[in-house]
Amino acid sequence: MDDVLDFINAELESHDVPMKTIMQIDIAVEELFVNIAHYAYNPDVGEATVAVDVEEAPPCAVIRFIDRGKPYDPLSREDPDVTLGVEERQIGGLGIYMVKKSMDEVVYTYEDGQNILTIRKLL
Repeated sequence: MDDVLDFINAELESHDVPMKTIMQIDIAVEELFVNIAHYAYNPDVGEATVAVDVEEAPPCAVIRFIDRGKPYDPLSREDPDVTLGVEERQIGGLGIYMVKKSMDEVVYTYEDGQNILTIRKLL
């Protein structure tokens, strides 16, 4: 996880992305990468690619996660009811919900045997 965050943060910092935005992106990246690590290949082991781009028009950070694990669209899951108490909520789904709320765009596709999850954060 540290290597992934160091890689992304170095790219974002080289483009003078504000620290508050980097922290929001880091939380989303950690949630998504840990989910891939735990679920994409379980119980096997596999590769995941993380790519980061900073685009100029409009200015935004784009992070792409690509794996060849089990096909899974985390966006297809219904958002948790955050008005319920902790004891009343179903387990799971809160992390991707937080990602969807903190990023400006979250898109999932499955192409050529690959899960591709892209997050975009306006700068």
